[in-house]
Amino acid sequence: MPITVPEGVVVDIKEGEVTVTGLKGQLSRHFNPDMSVALNDNSLIVSRPSDSKEHRSLHGLTRSLLANMVEGVTSGFAKSLEIVGVGYRAEKTGDKLIIHVGYSHSVEVLPLPGVSLAVEGANRIKVTGISKEMVGEMAAKIRAIRPPDAYKGKGIRYAGELVRLKAGKAGKAIGTR
Repeated sequence: MPITVPEGVVVDIKEGEVTVTGLKGQLSRHFNPDMSVALNDNSLIVSRPSDSKEHRSLHGLTRSLLANMVEGVTSGFAKSLEIVGVGYRAEKTGDKLIIHVGYSHSVEVLPLPGVSLAVEGANRIKVTGISKEMVGEMAAKIRAIRPPDAYKGKGIRYAGELVRLKAGKAGKAIGTR
């Protein structure tokens, strides 16, 4: 399936390395030398040498990574996180993100290169950038500071994430006589 390259995006292909430059920035990546990437009439085409299992999986991976690079330099990626809990909050100081989530100390988070952090209100964090991998990694690092609790649901979660809560001790009292 070809990847359409919008106007304003420049793709440079050199011996296994593809560089995509757009309005938001520039991304560069090395690909497996077995996969061949070609630019024809504003569309990127990935082809594989054979139908072996390894080449088929590399073909899909290469195509997905290229599509994410093109989308990243044109529109960018974003992930939102929610902080749930009484007294839990986040604030931004310079580039740093300071998170208060029930520990005896506040946790400082420095953004990865190419990623920007924003605080919306006191309990929403927005992670944005041009690399889908870096945005996802930064969001995962922030969530790992205090993952959602299984009993009360307190912690840091992705926006829209459904946290299944456990029943707790209520079932124990019913079973004994």
